[in-house]
Amino acid sequence: MAKQTDSTTKYDENSIQVLKGLEAVRRRPGMYINDTDIKALHHMVTEIVDNSIDEAMAGRCDRIEVVINPDESVTVSDNGVGIPVAMHPTEKVSALQLVMTTLHAGGKFDESAYKVSGGLHGVGAAAVNALSDWMEVTVKRDGYLHRQRYHRGIPEGPVEKVRKLKPGEDTGTTSTFRYDETIFKDGETYRFETLMNHFREIAFVTSSVFIKLRDERPSTPREMSFYFEGGVKSFVRFLNRNRKVLHDPIYVQKEVDRIGVEVAMQYTEGVAISEYAFANTIHTPDGGTHLTGVRTAVTRIINKYARDNNFLKEKDTNFSSDDTREGITVVVSVKHPDPQFESQTKVKLMNAEVSGIVSSVTSEALQAYLEENPREARKIIDRCLTSSRARDAARKARDLVMRKSALESLTLPGKLADCSERDPAKCELYIVEGDSAGGTAKQGRDRHFQAILPLRGKILNTERARLDKILANNEVKALISALGIGIGETLDIANLRYHRIIIMTDADVDGSHIRTLLLTFFFRYMPVLIEAGHLFIAQPPLFAVKEGKQLHYTYTEAQQEVLLKQLAGKKVGIQRYKGLGEMNAQQLWETTMDPGERTLLQVTIEDALLADRTFDMLMGSEVAPRKRFIMTHSSEVRNLDV
Repeated sequence: MAKQTDSTTKYDENSIQVLKGLEAVRRRPGMYINDTDIKALHHMVTEIVDNSIDEAMAGRCDRIEVVINPDESVTVSDNGVGIPVAMHPTEKVSALQLVMTTLHAGGKFDESAYKVSGGLHGVGAAAVNALSDWMEVTVKRDGYLHRQRYHRGIPEGPVEKVRKLKPGEDTGTTSTFRYDETIFKDGETYRFETLMNHFREIAFVTSSVFIKLRDERPSTPREMSFYFEGGVKSFVRFLNRNRKVLHDPIYVQKEVDRIGVEVAMQYTEGVAISEYAFANTIHTPDGGTHLTGVRTAVTRIINKYARDNNFLKEKDTNFSSDDTREGITVVVSVKHPDPQFESQTKVKLMNAEVSGIVSSVTSEALQAYLEENPREARKIIDRCLTSSRARDAARKARDLVMRKSALESLTLPGKLADCSERDPAKCELYIVEGDSAGGTAKQGRDRHFQAILPLRGKILNTERARLDKILANNEVKALISALGIGIGETLDIANLRYHRIIIMTDADVDGSHIRTLLLTFFFRYMPVLIEAGHLFIAQPPLFAVKEGKQLHYTYTEAQQEVLLKQLAGKKVGIQRYKGLGEMNAQQLWETTMDPGERTLLQVTIEDALLADRTFDMLMGSEVAPRKRFIMTHSSEVRNLDV
């Protein structure tokens, strides 16, 4: 029988659309910058800066400046040779206009102009132009300053000569753009810290280039400059500056088959693994073949050295990759004439040949270091042995903690007040500080879809403990059992029992500490929950102001001051909530648990490097960095929320 079709959805030759120019970018921005959120907004800046970095790698630029202007536009300038402005021989328009308004137009498809570059598809500058309300590019080249302005990707006029260059004036390109508010999500704005950390990374992997970031917005004026000559070796020292290290960084730089490889690594006394990979100076957060090469080399050489020197006996099993990488900080940077990335946003390197080359270079350097430094080598092997034993103990402990199935209630912790709903997408788990607040939350909740897990006191600081000790902690075991996804090698987010996990603690110092301990645990051992958008922080009120029979709630001291000014002259009663237990069940529901009224903060990892350093500083073993942070932010500590 022929398949029937809906007559209202006709599909014929008239259904075929051809999107001209940059219209495709504006229609489907996610294809070019991954999304239209705060991360994509920053990606717009890095696309333009990457073009300047390409000039630096070609030896034609040593200074880059980025300015966030008062009107939220961004200016990126460099002292490179400048984008060509002459008429293109076949397209019959200025080369500048071609680069800025045509997808897949650029000078990086062969090696005639750039031996190595990060801008490979001829898309970046044109995509930024398309997604900007307006953009202006000025080029100092061929003895003149040239300029062209665009509105949503469309030139407002031809490339014009503005003036002659002054004697000794640098050449270069300056691009200023203002993102289109009709495309990007409401309320998003540039974060100085995010850009600052990104440019610091670039300065480390592109040594001897001066990068300045300046914020000229009235509310947050500030400036930061970066210049490093030590390459990724300096980067590793920077990453470990607040950690106890076992040895000096192991470093190698070599070129094989026109592929430049630079690797630095250093073991610390901590348990966190910190790995950062770059391809043509572009951070690849999802790693790729270059990071795989380093991991393979480290595991193979550590095992070889341990066998050759009788640290591992014949009956002993080899160290696993996790054993050899625990506590390591490693940065790998490759320069490839033709890199292949997973997508336009370049989150992962895909070149198959890179893995073997990086592995060979790393193996040679690591083998030589271990043989030449037996004392340091012994420290590394000892920590791998300790890691291996702890991992075996953790495996046994984990088997005792794990539930047999996602929805089986027999192994759920006794303190958990579960909900009746069985669709995880509709379920919420409130992690509550203390039995008193837990009792109030149990009375005030909607039992149909809200579950309550009270925690007694402060959970273990998971930044300083191995997994076997973590799994011996009763509060952590209860949390793992309640979530149902497992931990470590057995973690499977498909078994998650609640799609909203909400941390609800008191608005005091102890509450902040417990919240930070929980965030540390999730960041280190269940980051997939954060990445998938399942973790939230509840916002209980600080004050209740009673005016007659009416009750007002305020959530910050600033809100409280505004409310009291509005109620000036009226008789009011004020209650400050020191803890959740001071509210009755109805008040807790109305202010903090009712989906129609509450405010939740979603926990995100916008910058993994910054988050890693923050948790290491706040919860690590070194006291001095934490003390400096507290003293620096002492006026803000009362309102500090990590």
